[in-house]
Amino acid sequence: MLKDINFLPIIYIVLLVNSNFYQLVESCHAIDKEALLDFKHRITYDPSKLLGSWLTTTDCCTAWEGIACDPSNGRVINISRPSAMETFMSGTLSPFLGNLTYLQVLDLSDLSELSGPIPPQLGKLSHLTILFLNNNKLNGSLPSSFSYLHKVKKLCLSRNSLSGTLPYSVFQSWTSILEIDLSENQFLGPIPSSISNMNSLTNLALQYNKLSGRIPYKIGKLKSLTKLLLTSNRITGSIPHSISKLSQLQDLSLNLNRLIGPIPSSIGQLASLLILDLSHNKLTGVLPDSLGNLSKCFYMNIQNNMITGHLPPSLGNLVSLEQLDLSKNQLVGPIPHELNKIKDYLSVLNLSYNPLSLGKIPSWMSKLNNLSYLMLAKTGLKGELPSWLSSSLLVHLDLSSNELTGRLPTWIGNMSDLWYLNISCNKFYSTIPKEFKNLVSITDLDLHSNNFSGPLDFIFDKNVDGPLGHYNSIDVSRNKFTGPIDKNVGNKLAVNTISSLILSNNPLGGRIPKSIGNLTQLRMLEMVRDKLSGTIPEEISNADTLRIINFSRNYLTGRIPKKVINLEWLEEFKVIRNKLSGEIPAHKANFSASAFFGNPGLCGVPLPACKQV
Repeated sequence: MLKDINFLPIIYIVLLVNSNFYQLVESCHAIDKEALLDFKHRITYDPSKLLGSWLTTTDCCTAWEGIACDPSNGRVINISRPSAMETFMSGTLSPFLGNLTYLQVLDLSDLSELSGPIPPQLGKLSHLTILFLNNNKLNGSLPSSFSYLHKVKKLCLSRNSLSGTLPYSVFQSWTSILEIDLSENQFLGPIPSSISNMNSLTNLALQYNKLSGRIPYKIGKLKSLTKLLLTSNRITGSIPHSISKLSQLQDLSLNLNRLIGPIPSSIGQLASLLILDLSHNKLTGVLPDSLGNLSKCFYMNIQNNMITGHLPPSLGNLVSLEQLDLSKNQLVGPIPHELNKIKDYLSVLNLSYNPLSLGKIPSWMSKLNNLSYLMLAKTGLKGELPSWLSSSLLVHLDLSSNELTGRLPTWIGNMSDLWYLNISCNKFYSTIPKEFKNLVSITDLDLHSNNFSGPLDFIFDKNVDGPLGHYNSIDVSRNKFTGPIDKNVGNKLAVNTISSLILSNNPLGGRIPKSIGNLTQLRMLEMVRDKLSGTIPEEISNADTLRIINFSRNYLTGRIPKKVINLEWLEEFKVIRNKLSGEIPAHKANFSASAFFGNPGLCGVPLPACKQV
């Protein structure tokens, strides 16, 4: 008992010492506090006062928002902006941040206005695992000192103005990194071949830069890679066969580059692939049959290349495919009926601008239960529209630039889900049937370059579905529609939010309706060669978002209204070959003299000065 009594004070002393120790180390280390205060000093604007709690008189570990410390040594390990707060901060990054030697996480993303270079001193942060500086205005190069960030796991510098080449030494040293996002910057030069050392890399996002050269052949060594995003660069050469070794790859986006050569058949070995985007390149050859092995792929886009040959029937094996875009190639028909095997999934099919010589829309397409977007522009379609379209669930239909003919069928009114219809550049004739009014969802209508006739009333008077079905654009130019245009057209519910109205090259006659001025979201108004007479209504100026006005080749008389030619956003104003007269009102925009050509009675800038009477 005596021994136990003597031991109690010792326990008390030890606990007291430990308690004081931890209280001591929780305090902000002087070096760290100095670094953080220097960072604050370089911030010139902090409207949300994110750094308002960073005071010299308080403890950075316990009282400063966005700061976390290691309780065992009192050193700062985490700097993060509040993720839920939408704000911005102006200023530059302090080189003193490199003195935070225990820092593990540095997240200054989405502050929008951080500018200047990334201090090379950040390369001293040897414990750093996460570096997020995305969505700012940082410039300069990627510091070569980053090669010392051996522990970094996630690096995101996207959406800045960083430039220069990607340092070979940096990519060589990041052997443990998992994710790299340098997208939406101005980086140039080749992708370093040292990328092959990143054995653990899962995501590589380099899209929207100015990178050039070839895709490194050794990229096939990145066995853990799930995303390879190189969209919109200047990458040349062919797609390396080594890509087929990326067995975990889910997203391969190489679109908007300058790739050449064939699609390697080995691409079919990417069994985990969900997204394949090779669009907007210069790829040649045929579509390999092995594409049918990508059974998990739900998005495939190979548009705008120089692919030839037939569509392989193996595409019908893409049992998960939802979107297929092979438009703007040199593919020939027929379209394999095997695509019908993916009828429950395929929602988007775009084969436009291929010499498919289809003749008719394949009847098996009526069985594509989930099809919402069908684009077959310039594919050699002929004859009339198939009646099965009336029972489809299409929301987007583009059959333009074909040789379709006949009347616009009355059953068109059954397509009540349709919001986009383009049947321009065909040989349709007839008036617009009254059933057209039942297209309650349609917002974009393009009927230009056909032989439609009769009034436009059923187009303007169509029904809407609450907030849905209000026009965004109408183009009925180059037809035989007759007028006059309803004087109340600008008061119609279906057109109250329209931004583009093109009625040119129709024998409409009559006057320009004053009510067009009520279309307060209108940006483009074209009524060329419509046999219009009368004056230009001053009320048009009430459509104050107009950027383009073209009333050329009509019989308009009178003066040009000052308020119209001085619309704030007006970029183009043309009244060529009318009968307008008087002095052109003084105006802010710079219109060429040719915009007023063919009106002998007009004078004043930019035409010759008016003669003094």
